[in-house]
Amino acid sequence: MPFPIDVSSPVRFPGPPPGATDVVVIGGGVIGVMTAWFLAKRGVKVVLCEKGRIAGEQSSRNWGWVRKQGRDPAELPIMIEAMSIWKGLAEEVGADLGFRQTGVLYAANTAKAMAGYEAWMVHARAHGLDTKLLGQAELQAMLPNAAGWVGGLWTASDARAEPWIAVTRLADVLAAKGVSIVENCAVRALDVSAGRVSGVVTEAGRIRADRVVLAGGAWSSLLARRHRVNLPQLSVRATVTATVPMPEIWPGAVADSGFAIRRREDGGYTLAGGHFHEFFVGPDAFRHLGAYWTQIRTDISGTRFLLAAPAGYPDAWGTKRFWDEDGESPFERMRILSPDPNMTMVERLRARFAAAFPSAGRPGIALAWAGMIDTMPDVVPVIDHVAALPGLTMATGMSAHGFGIGPGVGRVVADLVEGRAPGHDLSRFRFGRFSDGSKIILGPSL
Repeated sequence: MPFPIDVSSPVRFPGPPPGATDVVVIGGGVIGVMTAWFLAKRGVKVVLCEKGRIAGEQSSRNWGWVRKQGRDPAELPIMIEAMSIWKGLAEEVGADLGFRQTGVLYAANTAKAMAGYEAWMVHARAHGLDTKLLGQAELQAMLPNAAGWVGGLWTASDARAEPWIAVTRLADVLAAKGVSIVENCAVRALDVSAGRVSGVVTEAGRIRADRVVLAGGAWSSLLARRHRVNLPQLSVRATVTATVPMPEIWPGAVADSGFAIRRREDGGYTLAGGHFHEFFVGPDAFRHLGAYWTQIRTDISGTRFLLAAPAGYPDAWGTKRFWDEDGESPFERMRILSPDPNMTMVERLRARFAAAFPSAGRPGIALAWAGMIDTMPDVVPVIDHVAALPGLTMATGMSAHGFGIGPGVGRVVADLVEGRAPGHDLSRFRFGRFSDGSKIILGPSL
C-alpha cells in the first residue's frame, strides 16, 4: 500500500501563483500552513508555494503526538499556546483533524530514565502543567504491561491528531478563505534586490514580495546555502508503521526507550522506534561537525550511521549546492522526500509491541513508511529573521517537535513577519546562535 501522500497524488492546488503578494511562504508543511493561516486572518495577502504536495513530507509522516510533556523549556510557552490553538481548530474545522486529548505517557525502562523524568518536573511545575510522575504500581494499574517499566511521566491533557489528514484539511480551509496555495511549485531561489529580499523565483515564474518565510523542513538548508546563508541543519531517517485495526489497549500515546505507540482514529496503532533513527553521512555532516560536536559527545547511542544518502536527497553527495534560477532545481528533481522504511525495524517494533502487551499479540501491519526529520545542533528550531537577507524569516529545524507545536509557531512567525512582538522569548531560537560564539546548549528535553 502506498503512503497516502506521494508524487502520484492529484495536485489539489494547481495555481498559477500571482505575480505579486505581501508574503510568500516556502513550504506546505504544518509550519508553513499555520503561518499562512495567521497572516491571512490579519488580512495579509499570502502565497504558499509547495514543491510537491501539501504535508507530503514530515508533516504527514510524524507520530501524530501533540505534547507539552518533555519539551525544551523554551518551547513550552509556545506549545501551551499551540494546544489552545489546536482546540480551537478542532472546533472550527471539525473532527477531521483527529484531535483528541487522550494523554501522553513516557515509560521508564531504567532508574536512570526515571531520574530524567523527575528532573524535568521542575519545568512542568514552573508552567503549571498537569504532568505527574507515576510509580511502577501506579503505571501498571493505568496500563497493564509485561515490559517491566519502573515508572513513568504522564500528562493527561496532552493529545494526538492524524498527521496526513490534519494539515491537508487545514490547507483546504485556508484555500477556501482565498489564500493562494500552489503545489508543484518549487521556489528555485530568493529574488534579492539592493541587498534585501524582493520576492522569489519559482518554476512558474517570479513572485514579487518584500517578505518571505522559509519553512522548507529538510530542504531549508539547501535553499539558504544557495544564498550563502549557513544553516547547520541535518536530517535523520525515522521509520514508522501503522497496524491494522485492533482492540484498544491504550487510548493515547506511550513511549519507552525502544518503541512508541499512538492510538489512531482508524482503530489501529502507529508504532515508531522511540529514540532510534538513521543518519546518512553527506557533505553537510562534515561541514557542520563542529556545531554538532556537543550533541555527538553527549549521546549518539540511538543513531545508526549510513554511508550515503540516496540520489537527490538534500545532503546527498551528488546534490547541487548552487544552480541557475532559470533551470531545474534540486527541489523539482525530488518533489517529495519519501525514504524507504527500515523493514528490519518494522519487525522489531512488532516484536516489542507483542512483548509489552502479550494479550494483544504481534500486530498486523497495514502500512510502513519513513520520514526525514530536520534537526539542529541543539535540538531546537530556528525561528528568526535572517539579518544577512532583510525580508527573510526562517522557521525550520523543528527537530521532530514540529507537528504538535506547529500552530503556535505559525502564530509566532506571523507576528515576526508583521513586525509585531511575538509574545514569547525567542532568544533560544535565534539564527545567530550558531555564528556569534554562543555555546551549543542541549536542553533538558525528553
